[in-house]
Amino acid sequence: MTLYDQVTESVASIQSRTTLKPAVAMILGSGLGDIADEIGDTTAIPYAEIPHFARSSVPGHAGRLVIGMLEDQPVVAMQGRFHFYEGYSLQVVTLPVRVMYRLGAHTLIVTNAAGGVNAAYHPGDFMVIRDHINIPGMAGLNPLVGPNDERFGARFPPLAGAYDATLRALARSVAATQPETTLHEGVYVMVTGPSYETSAELRLLHVLGADAVGMSTVPEVVVARHMNMRVLGLSLITNSATGEETEEIKHGEVLAVADAAHPKFAALVRGIVRAMPRCHPERSEGSLRPSS
Repeated sequence: MTLYDQVTESVASIQSRTTLKPAVAMILGSGLGDIADEIGDTTAIPYAEIPHFARSSVPGHAGRLVIGMLEDQPVVAMQGRFHFYEGYSLQVVTLPVRVMYRLGAHTLIVTNAAGGVNAAYHPGDFMVIRDHINIPGMAGLNPLVGPNDERFGARFPPLAGAYDATLRALARSVAATQPETTLHEGVYVMVTGPSYETSAELRLLHVLGADAVGMSTVPEVVVARHMNMRVLGLSLITNSATGEETEEIKHGEVLAVADAAHPKFAALVRGIVRAMPRCHPERSEGSLRPSS
């Protein structure tokens, strides 16, 4: 079965359970999935009940697709994501992005928990992603490797400006109205994981220009841009990762910071969604580009 056929089958399964056509897709990272509980008029589908969806095996990822209304905006949210380090191919990791696009979403808000490579970043701060460095991709691990289906997008999609400048400005303006929210803007670097980085590796990432480091997000952004979706990336800084730390980071500590930051994260995301236009793009929701 081709990727196109897999996506089509997944979409049909979801559409058999809801008629809502989402305008905005959200991917909720480690410990950030609680915002899905704030979506109203929901249809929640466990990933296990959606054809071709993988399973979230990491603590902090509930493993459900939630469709409903948030701030009067129709949304679809992944309450937990898949990771390359779980043993899935990048095509499997990113399949839900293609499915959410086919359901009608034209904008992707992708979130993650990340380490603060920039010494000015502190746990509980947020970062709007201006650009990324794709370490696995530079080593040949790109979700677009393999045959290209023009119905999804071009063979060589550009990634300059992958993170929408208008959406970044919107995020900054919303954060400015929330005095307790600290929002930086910087560069996210993806590493494969699941081991955390050595001190030397973190110092190298700083030299490369990274402000935050994590183990996700970039493949999903690559695929979203392949389909010409608008992208906003938000990182929650859960720990210092400058390379000068003396204590080891543990995943439980990451989740604890995410849990404490939930009210601020929810307010930021809801404010952004509230300020976004309430219109669909001028295309049939969920359509693919015609074959050439």
